[in-house]
Amino acid sequence: MPANQDQEFIISRVFDAPRTTVLGCFTDAKRLRHWWGPKGFAVFKSELDLRVGGMYHYGMKTANGQVMWGRFVFREIVPPEKLVFISSFSDEQATLQPPPFPGSWPVEMLSTFLFEDVAGGKTKFTVKWSPHNAGDAEKATFAEGHASMTGGWTGTLDRLESYLRTR
Repeated sequence: MPANQDQEFIISRVFDAPRTTVLGCFTDAKRLRHWWGPKGFAVFKSELDLRVGGMYHYGMKTANGQVMWGRFVFREIVPPEKLVFISSFSDEQATLQPPPFPGSWPVEMLSTFLFEDVAGGKTKFTVKWSPHNAGDAEKATFAEGHASMTGGWTGTLDRLESYLRTR
């Protein structure tokens, strides 16, 4: 087993917006619809039940019509500091599904989103991501995928940054 197999993926970005504004982009289904997901995807369904045990269920579509469904099941909600949830792919009914691409990507990811005040009214947002209920093959795939995750999250955070400029 590689030494970094259980290594958590972490990425951060400082946004020129107050913490409550940035947090609100993650806790309002209408706002999420405008920016959530990697570049090239548009959210067409965005339903949020923001409570421990509640769920964010979303549907995304690429320009060529490929549809992907996902969900977050909330474990901890501590405004304005953090959100902790299990993220996964799903179907249209929000039933847990395996990832829609080949390989042994983890079915479930433990996601922690942290929101910190920064001088000048800015907010540091940090994503911590790790496999949840994963076997060795899934953990290895996760460890090997950090560069790809950096690209995907960078695109998502770019979209959030653009959205915040319109607020």
